Amino acid sequence: MKPLFVLSVVALVTFRLANAETDHADDSAIQKVLSAQQEAWNRGDIDGFMNGYARSPSTTFVSEDEVKRGWETVRDRYHKAYSDRSKMGKLTFFDLEITSLGQDSAFVSGGWRLEREKDAPHGRFTLVFRLTDAGWKIVHDHTSAAPQLQH
Repeated sequence: MKPLFVLSVVALVTFRLANAETDHADDSAIQKVLSAQQEAWNRGDIDGFMNGYARSPSTTFVSEDEVKRGWETVRDRYHKAYSDRSKMGKLTFFDLEITSLGQDSAFVSGGWRLEREKDAPHGRFTLVFRLTDAGWKIVHDHTSAAPQLQH
């Protein structure tokens, strides 16, 4: 074998291993953001929950037929929709899948469920995370609710 070829293969393997370690670290960091959001929600702390989002006017939240732009607009939406603890319930994220889109972005899909006294709404979400100066933050959130079952 030619030394240049062997050197190229070694460099490629080293690069892939380094990227795999970085991807794992990024997945772990993103998982921590989502865990912190879930914990904040379950404490009744919407502002703490919002720490997972990029504090930017370009942060986007899509649900049903509405698009909300800007961190403050998204925060205001959450405060209005979940104005008290009974509306918030207990949040659980599940079926999380994190896919790297490069060194500074990732796509996350998963499910959400609220356990409340009178109902248990649930649905799916897709998130785009970006690595910012403040760490991994959500820059785009598309959340949908499953139809409520009638009893």
